[in-house]
Amino acid sequence: MSLRIVFMGTPEFAVPSLRALVEAGYSVVGVITATDKYGGRGGKQLLQSAVKRYAVREDIPVLQPRNLKDPAFQAELRALEADLQVVVAFRMLPEAVWAMPPLGTFNLHGSLLPKYRGAAPINWAVINGDTETGVTTFLLRQEIDTGAILLQRSLPIGPEETAGEVHDRMMALGAETVLDTVRLIESGDARPQPQNDSAATAAPKIFHETCRIDWVQRLDAVHDFVRGLSPYPTAWTTLEDQQLKIFRGRREPIAHSLEPGTLVTDGKSVMKVACADGFLHLLDLQLQGRKRLATADFLNGYRMDPEAGLILG
Repeated sequence: MSLRIVFMGTPEFAVPSLRALVEAGYSVVGVITATDKYGGRGGKQLLQSAVKRYAVREDIPVLQPRNLKDPAFQAELRALEADLQVVVAFRMLPEAVWAMPPLGTFNLHGSLLPKYRGAAPINWAVINGDTETGVTTFLLRQEIDTGAILLQRSLPIGPEETAGEVHDRMMALGAETVLDTVRLIESGDARPQPQNDSAATAAPKIFHETCRIDWVQRLDAVHDFVRGLSPYPTAWTTLEDQQLKIFRGRREPIAHSLEPGTLVTDGKSVMKVACADGFLHLLDLQLQGRKRLATADFLNGYRMDPEAGLILG
């Protein structure tokens, strides 16, 4: 195949898309990814991005610019003579970069645009209780997530599914969609369709304080909030002035007269918290400074009085 492609991406989510292009025989002439960062035990190990590790194994040239507006980087990028640039989970590009190749630059986004424009589309789809999401490839333009749509594929969201589980299934669907989009562009059959801006919704970045659980809400809303933030950045509450992360819960819709946030436990295997119209059973949790545990294991090491009537906040 004669099409020359530059791929831009950083996390594990982007790797299947890059692999799909390589295994389909496309000429990926360069990969642009984040700079190596120190991490690991003690923060002393220099860590490469998932995309870089794959590119190195495949002998694909890698560029790691700190500044995408740097003329030296842009000269290196131009020298790759790409026909097309493909972006999956990378940072915002300046126009001088996305407008460089003759066939343009397209991005893979984890929602059915124009719904959930922004940094956290998977999380917000689950938090909002949606039963369907999907992926979109679209041509880049200056305003984030607003370019003309090339392809869309839908993906169901199960009633108990976490954002992490949706993310993992979306990786595979995204890779298929990226490959199909490249084939469309290569064949000349791509027909970009403008987005309906009036139907747009936002999926803003999620911060730590955003993840605090409001037990006054209805049970379904709390349940969706927990699974929409699992496994990262993780919904949390406080237990006796310590942060308690909750990764998974189970709904028990039932009338009660307890104050929202009241913890009910047998001290052995059951922890459930009162919401407006029922209880959320805590199944998978992590107390500040401790390991992530199933509830029975947690209670085995954290003694509490079942009659104490603790309130989580």
